[in-house]
Amino acid sequence: MNILITGITGLFGSQLAREFSLLGNIHGLKKEQSSLALLQDIDFPIKWHQGELSEVDSLLEALQGIDLVIHAAGLVSFSSRDKERLFEVNTTGTTNLVNAMLSSGVTKLVHVSSVAAIGRTPELNVLNENFKWIESPLNTTYAVSKYWAELEAWRGEQEGIDLIVVNPAVLLGKASHTKSSSAIYSYVLKENKFYPKGDLNYIDVRDAAKLTRLLVEKKAWGQRFILNKESISFREFFAAIAVAFGKKGPSIPLTDWQVALFSGIVSFLRIFGVKNIPLNKKSAMLSQQKIYFENNKVQELLDYRYFSLRESLDWAKTP
Repeated sequence: MNILITGITGLFGSQLAREFSLLGNIHGLKKEQSSLALLQDIDFPIKWHQGELSEVDSLLEALQGIDLVIHAAGLVSFSSRDKERLFEVNTTGTTNLVNAMLSSGVTKLVHVSSVAAIGRTPELNVLNENFKWIESPLNTTYAVSKYWAELEAWRGEQEGIDLIVVNPAVLLGKASHTKSSSAIYSYVLKENKFYPKGDLNYIDVRDAAKLTRLLVEKKAWGQRFILNKESISFREFFAAIAVAFGKKGPSIPLTDWQVALFSGIVSFLRIFGVKNIPLNKKSAMLSQQKIYFENNKVQELLDYRYFSLRESLDWAKTP
């Protein structure tokens, strides 16, 4: 089986490549300037295809002879400056890929979404795959772009594509992978004092990739699965990181007014060109919310044993 992975050079894509190399030949779609750092230790060949989701011709060329597509490419940003780019990459990019698959006759797709695309509502703090998206002040622009991308994937299914959608929570990789969600470690490593009062939903990236492979092996087509180990308070999560890395953990809870003030400062700094700030007012306020994305559906199907948080953090420390 020939397997094409978009976003293969990223945190999740690189781990998906490792898992799916057990099932077939791996093909990777990458930009010319993409770093291969997360794939430097692999022991299997990758057939590379240069291209982008915005370049339909490159997609059509990469899809030749492909049996399964894993669409893991996407943009994660909570900056208002990236609003148009989020929809270009996440939504229009998925549209282009689905259309290219339909034109090429490639009929199997694993679409990597996010728990953000499940949506949020102030009335519920436990959500699962059956929750119907509603307009809510808790939905970020990133969440909307991923939700719209899912709609495009499901359109493809209606037109003949076999589809599995996975919605991963925050992916825990290695602490050295600073360009991914693993940057969450740096907050504790810098020994910041404050912690949000909300909960974090997370999963080890190795678990998320293996679960995705197992779902394909189970032929769970036409379904959507939340990939989440558990919900844990930021206080507990940061404390566990502090113990694992020998640091002093945050000990002071953030109040809502402090979060609002912080968000205002972030917006002010962006006006003057300060970049690489991962939060805005909405995402900062979300960190104060307690929420759990249920993993019952995937557990009932696979009865999976996850890495413990300590096991994940011990692995995160390795080079």
